[in-house]
Amino acid sequence: MARGAAATPSTKRPSTISEGARTISEAESTLSEAIGTLSEAVYCRMADTSIPDNALSSIIDVVDKPNARIARRFPGDSPQRQPVHVVYGGAHLFKADAAQKLGAIALKSLQDYAPDAATLAGAIGLDAALADRVYLRLVDKLTREPVEDFRIDFEDGFGNRPDHEEDGFAQLAANEVAAGLRGGVLPPSIGLRIKPLSEEFKRRSLRTLDLFLTRLLERSGGALPPRFVVTLPKITAPEQVAGLTQACEAFEYWRELAAGSLTFEVMVETTQSIFGPDGSVALPKIVAAGGGRIVAAHFGTYDYTAACGITAAHQHMLHPVCDFAKHVMQVSLAGTGIWLSDGATNVMPVGTRDVVHRAWRLHAAHVRHSLVNGFYQGWDLHPAQLPSRFATVFSFFLEGLDAASERLRNFVSKAAQATLVGDVFDDAATGQGLLNYFLRALNCGAISEAEAVDKSGLTLEELRSRSFVGILRGRR
Repeated sequence: MARGAAATPSTKRPSTISEGARTISEAESTLSEAIGTLSEAVYCRMADTSIPDNALSSIIDVVDKPNARIARRFPGDSPQRQPVHVVYGGAHLFKADAAQKLGAIALKSLQDYAPDAATLAGAIGLDAALADRVYLRLVDKLTREPVEDFRIDFEDGFGNRPDHEEDGFAQLAANEVAAGLRGGVLPPSIGLRIKPLSEEFKRRSLRTLDLFLTRLLERSGGALPPRFVVTLPKITAPEQVAGLTQACEAFEYWRELAAGSLTFEVMVETTQSIFGPDGSVALPKIVAAGGGRIVAAHFGTYDYTAACGITAAHQHMLHPVCDFAKHVMQVSLAGTGIWLSDGATNVMPVGTRDVVHRAWRLHAAHVRHSLVNGFYQGWDLHPAQLPSRFATVFSFFLEGLDAASERLRNFVSKAAQATLVGDVFDDAATGQGLLNYFLRALNCGAISEAEAVDKSGLTLEELRSRSFVGILRGRR
């Protein structure tokens, strides 16, 4: 092109029809991309959502009250220490130092029938690798804290007596509790089981409760023992629970106790406490009738199996009807903070060495079945059952300690993000469960504080906080 000539765009005309078609196609593609970009720009300038704020607020309002109601009814696990057992004993036999006497009998039973770790392991089917550790902890437990919870029994363990006799024993038992409170020899938890509020026993039952509490407060300077609880048996209607609730309210009023000072536990040992007359699950109504006072639900193996028509020869803790009832308990009470307790083994370890070992092995199998199925507490009826109870509980927690330690350490380090350890996948809801594992093991004596800190990777303060969410919040 000559110097100074006007510049014109250089174009190349397609040499073939196919080349022209390709050029048109490329132009269309470019135009389509431009339109898409323009559309995105326009869309971005529009509102991100379609539902107006005022309409969305009315939708959210619909779930506000149900959310609040669920939060009240399902607050999660109780922060208190749950005992691994409760020992029942007749009220006419109770003395202030009952726990120490029971521990001495249990320790002698261990020394007589399993004087070393190997013998104990063979007797109850204990993992030989854990035997020495379990045995040392068992001896310490029976010496230091042989009974975690005791129930002074005015029902089956006491029987039906003339009114003047029950009146007298109610006050004598209260005297002993007051003496134990002053002397610091009561177990960590204690309470009494009254008779049912059936038509036959309702007045007797509430009179015994009033007599006992009145005398106890008089002799203790107005103080209740820590973790004091009343047990209500053989419930057939929520109104019976409501009656006990009203009695507790009335007693607190007249004795000027703080509202809610008296708590109680319900026994699930009738079919009516599983399903109501209309076929609905009964436990939520029973809990509601408790007005926030119910702290535990205890399964009664033998009354329940009898109510289901099971013959005496087949009434035991592993019967399928028991598992069904306990599954209903779990599902209906999960997340409420109400503790679950299994029933008792009624074969006593008394007699020859072989008889004791067979009874221990049976008891250990029942305890393990309860633990595996999420029932961390059960009944013991005889001091010679304490060795097999604690040995089984200790071995249960020690067996899973390393795996739980690895999962919890990894979980905390990821700050509640999902983690994968081996073939076990954890999500955020598992964190509290892993923490509870360590707390239960620590509380019952299966592991020491130093072991809990070392294995969990948490500080003692973090463990005592009992809150996995709080631990994560603090670490962040």
